[in-house]
Amino acid sequence: MPHSHTTVAPAKGPARLSRLSIVGYGAGDAANNLAFTTATMFLLVYYTDVAGISAAAAGTLLLVVRIFDAFADVFAGRIVDRTFHKRLGKFRPFIMFGSVPLLLLSCAVFSVPQIGESGMLLYAYLTYAALGLAYSLVNIPYGSLAGAMTQDAGERAKLASARTIGGMVVGAGLGVFVAPLIVPGANLQTLFTFMTLGFVVVGTALYLFTAFTAKERVNRDVQHVSLKQSIATLKGNRPLLMLCLSSLVFLTGMLALSTIQLYYLRDVLHALPLYAAVSIAQIVLTFGLAAVLPKVVRTWGKRSAYIAGGLIMAAGGALMFFSPAHTVWLGFSGLLVAQLGLILVNMLVWALEADTVEYGEWRTGVRSEGIIYALFSFTRKTGQAIGGALAAFALSWGGYAAGAAQQSAHAELGIRAGAGLIPLICSVVAIAVMFFYPLTDQRHREIVAEIADRRERAAAGDPIAPNLSTAAFASHRTAQGGHLPVD
Repeated sequence: MPHSHTTVAPAKGPARLSRLSIVGYGAGDAANNLAFTTATMFLLVYYTDVAGISAAAAGTLLLVVRIFDAFADVFAGRIVDRTFHKRLGKFRPFIMFGSVPLLLLSCAVFSVPQIGESGMLLYAYLTYAALGLAYSLVNIPYGSLAGAMTQDAGERAKLASARTIGGMVVGAGLGVFVAPLIVPGANLQTLFTFMTLGFVVVGTALYLFTAFTAKERVNRDVQHVSLKQSIATLKGNRPLLMLCLSSLVFLTGMLALSTIQLYYLRDVLHALPLYAAVSIAQIVLTFGLAAVLPKVVRTWGKRSAYIAGGLIMAAGGALMFFSPAHTVWLGFSGLLVAQLGLILVNMLVWALEADTVEYGEWRTGVRSEGIIYALFSFTRKTGQAIGGALAAFALSWGGYAAGAAQQSAHAELGIRAGAGLIPLICSVVAIAVMFFYPLTDQRHREIVAEIADRRERAAAGDPIAPNLSTAAFASHRTAQGGHLPVD
C-alpha cells in the first residue's frame, strides 16, 4: 500500500501512565460536560419552560441539530487526521484553542431572545448547531487522545474511568445544585445565564490542565493521514462498525432517559428533591466502578462487562416503566439500577473504541485515531439525536403541559415511556449486537504485538515490514514462520 510515512521509531514508552496524566485526561471530560451535559439535562426544559418553544418543535430541533452534529464529527475527524504539530502533537492544539469558543457558545444557547416564535426557533437552531460544531472540534481530538496515550488494556481502562468520573462529577453537580431549582415560577433565565458564564472560566482551566498533562506516547508511522488512508482504515474494520451500531442504539436509550428523568421525578413520582439523591448516587457508583473496572476487565473482558451493563440498564428501565406512580421507592430504585448499568457501559465503551484503532492500524499500517473516533462519535451523536427527540416526542404524545402543577395520566404514561420503555428496548438491542463483537481482549493483545513486530522489522531495515496491508503482512509473517490472529 503506497503512501508516505515518517521514519519509524521503534522505541516504546513505559506502559504505566502517571496519576497526573490520568487525572488530567479526566479533567477534559469534566470540561466537555460543562457544555454537553448541561445541554442534555436542561436544554429541552429550557426551550419548553423558559423560551416558550413547544415540545414538538423542540423535539424536531434536537433531532435535526444533533444529526448535523454527527456529520460535524466526521468533518472534525478529517481535520484532526490531517493535523500534526511538532510540539503539541495531533490532538492537544484543538483542546487548547477550541475551549473558549465552545464554552461561550454554550452561554449563547441558553440565552434565547424573545423575538417571536419564528425568530426564537431560528436563533435556537443556529446557536445549537454552532455549539455542536465547536464541541466536535474539541471532543473528537479529546476522545482520540486516549488511544494515543497508551495501548495497554488496563491503562486504557483507567483513562476510561477517569473520563467517566470527570463527566459524572459535573453531571452530579448539576443534579444536586441546579436541577432542584427547575420549578414552575422560578427565574430560570437568570439561573442559566450566570451558570453558563461561570462555566466559561472553570471549563477553560480544566481544558488547559488536560492539554498540559495528557500527552501522546504511542508511536505512529504516518503523521498526516490522507482521505484515502482514512477510508482504508474504516473499510473492513468490523469491530468498529459493530461497536458503532451497538453504541448508537444504547445512546438512544441513554439520552431518552437523561433527557426525561427530570420530568419523571418531578411529574410522575412528584419527588423532584430525589434528583439530588440520584446525582449523589451517580458519584458513588462511578467511583466504586472506577476502582474495580481494571480488575473486571482483566477477569471478564470488556465485551462481557459491556453486556452485563446493558442487562442492568434494561432491568432498571423495566422497573421505571411498569412501576405505578404512587410507588415512589420502586420507580426511584429502577432509576438507580438503570444508572448503574449506564455508567458501566459508558466506562467500557471508550476503551473498546480505542482498541479498534489498533485493529485498523493492523489491517492498513496507518494509525488513524481521528477518523475512527469521528465515526464512533458520529453514531453516538445520531443515537443522542434520536434519543433526545424520542423523549420530546414522548412528552408531546402524552400531552405534556409546560408549567402545570399536575400532569394528566396520559402525559405521565408518555414520560414513563421515555424514561423506562425506550431505554429497556434499546439496551436489549445493543446487547444483542455485542454478542457477535469479534475483538476480544486476547485478540487485541495479539494485534498490538504484531504491530510492534512490524516496527521492529522496519527499524532493522526489513523493506516489507512497515505499513503493509493485512494480506501482504500475513504472507510475509507466514514466510517468516510467524502467525496472525484470526480476522
